[in-house]
Amino acid sequence: MSKRDYYEVLGVSRTADEEDIKKAYRKLAMKYHPDRNPGDNEAEENFKQAAEAYEVLRDGEKREIYDRFGHEGLAGTGFRGFTGFEDIFTSFGDIFEDFFGFGARGGRRTRARKGNSLRYDLELTLEEAFTGKEQEITFKRWAACAACGASGMAAGSELRTCSTCQGRGQIYRSQGFFQISTTCPSCQGEGRIMTDPCQECKGQGKVRVDRKITLKIPPGVDTGSQLRLQEEGEPGDFGGPPGDLFVVIHCKEHDFFKRDGSHLICEIPVSFVQAALGNTISIPVLGNDGSYDLKIPGGTQPGDIITLSGLGMPGLQGGRRGDLFVRVQVRIPKKLTPRQRELLEEFAGAKGRKGPNSRKGFWDKITKS
Repeated sequence: MSKRDYYEVLGVSRTADEEDIKKAYRKLAMKYHPDRNPGDNEAEENFKQAAEAYEVLRDGEKREIYDRFGHEGLAGTGFRGFTGFEDIFTSFGDIFEDFFGFGARGGRRTRARKGNSLRYDLELTLEEAFTGKEQEITFKRWAACAACGASGMAAGSELRTCSTCQGRGQIYRSQGFFQISTTCPSCQGEGRIMTDPCQECKGQGKVRVDRKITLKIPPGVDTGSQLRLQEEGEPGDFGGPPGDLFVVIHCKEHDFFKRDGSHLICEIPVSFVQAALGNTISIPVLGNDGSYDLKIPGGTQPGDIITLSGLGMPGLQGGRRGDLFVRVQVRIPKKLTPRQRELLEEFAGAKGRKGPNSRKGFWDKITKS
């Protein structure tokens, strides 16, 4: 079953900003929330679809990948949507508190969360994509603050119990027969408050650092290919695992070759004499010591294509190479020496033509028939 377009699911345009996307999701979440539609399977499915669409479109990186490559592009990043309601409520617990005045269906949500994934765009030449290579890249990401041991607190300081919620992390209030809880605004649900934050990380427990790693780029990558490096993204929150790093490949255009998947296309100029009589010429290729002796068959016509099997790009998974398609361009000289003209006129005569006035003879034959 094919997935619906995420913009269609939320009912927003492809240029919608973050606030419009959030408003659209809020409307659908309130309409299809399972607590408001008990036993309604269609409402549950719409609720899940809206949550998945919001998860992608609210995230700048996921949204960019989806806009360029669609659902298949997201699948390549490892994104699989939500497996059930608990995943949704865990991810959007704060949002549901804003929407409905309560959290994840009456309970406090789990705080451990996987870190955000990162994206790195890498440009390669066609030759580099052909051979593969090792490439060192540098990018910025968050890392645990060494000054405070990721605690966010200055040395010797302690956390104090939140006076607003008395350390519970939740504030409770009664509405009729129901008791409703919301996250404490003073401690953000932690139950404790930092009194003296670390000056190095400003209480965040993490700092921005340069990260260097060496990539192994396999032969055959193409524009849009992605390399996934697990746990090289941002660190997780509250003990959650790090995110991943996705390296997106961009191949530069080549001066001689055009690429079509695993196949290559090029054009070579030959003289009309070479095309007529046949010849062998050396052409550049990728691999094979950089050149190949191409045999031009006699009688080759302008635009003819000669296929060289196995001289294209290598397969990504170690499969056979694609083919090289050589399109022949026959060059006609613009100026002739007297001797060259004489030889051509002699050739024309040998073919049954009488030189410049042969056209008249042709029409004579037509009128006499």
